[in-house]
Amino acid sequence: MNQAQYGKLFSVLLSLSACVWTATAVAHAPSGAIFTTLPDGSEVNFNIYPSKDLVYLDGGPGIGAPVTAAGLDDGIYVFQVTDPSGKTLLSTDAAKCRQFSVAGGVIASVVVTGCEHATGVDVDHGAVTVQLMPYADTPNPGGVYKAWVVRVDDFLAGCLALGVASGLDVVDCGKTHGNSHGFIPRHTKTDNFKVGNVSNLEIDTRFYDDVTGQLLDGIGLTWVDTLGSSNVKYSYYKPQIGVVHFSHIEAVEAGVHNITVADQPGCKVVKFFSKFQEIYGAGTIDVHVKPNDKTWTHYLYVYCNTAP
Repeated sequence: MNQAQYGKLFSVLLSLSACVWTATAVAHAPSGAIFTTLPDGSEVNFNIYPSKDLVYLDGGPGIGAPVTAAGLDDGIYVFQVTDPSGKTLLSTDAAKCRQFSVAGGVIASVVVTGCEHATGVDVDHGAVTVQLMPYADTPNPGGVYKAWVVRVDDFLAGCLALGVASGLDVVDCGKTHGNSHGFIPRHTKTDNFKVGNVSNLEIDTRFYDDVTGQLLDGIGLTWVDTLGSSNVKYSYYKPQIGVVHFSHIEAVEAGVHNITVADQPGCKVVKFFSKFQEIYGAGTIDVHVKPNDKTWTHYLYVYCNTAP
């Protein structure tokens, strides 16, 4: 090997090392939560939207979160829409068009690339919402879509692992087990939604004061979906969309979902249980969704010691 070849090899190894270092430095799911909304940030019943163009991405501490809850980590992100399995990429434009920036824990703007997505304004806190269109119809027979969000650095590292050196310039970086089009599940936030006249599968968790039995709002849980992606959900009260003092996870896909409740301000976990499982103290319960389930709500219950 001559000097020029050695020089080229060194440059390639240096570049790969930089990518590995970057992935290692940032490779974890962001804090806070993402959620789909209407353009003005308002919710729809059961995450079921009347049309695809009305689905917008929002993010921050999470709906119903206490004022002390963390928002999204500041930085640049990219999103995608897939079927719930993550196998089929439904977003149809290049990844560079699907970028947005987070500042102060909420979405602040889209990244201007000449093909950026339409935006709205969240009426609750003035944050930007981002339209998910364009994306194709889901092949999922239940009509479920999955929205994903990941930091740009993690996305680029995920694409590089698939052999694509410039992931932002393509629509699809490809897929292998544990890497859905450059989105590695454990590094992402996800949320599910449906479009049209469809039924719904959901997981609802209620939190109670262990002494008084009073229902508690602003208590959080971590949902890990069937692929290993996570999101944060809080209990709250919004009866006009059917949310009555519980955290809700809508449009869940078939498979095993993990629901974790940790000790937190306002709730030291005494007991956490479902119809099929019971634990004492903080921990995780598995929720099994069957492929033939059509309309279904799985209830979880948490009893909290609320003493400071």
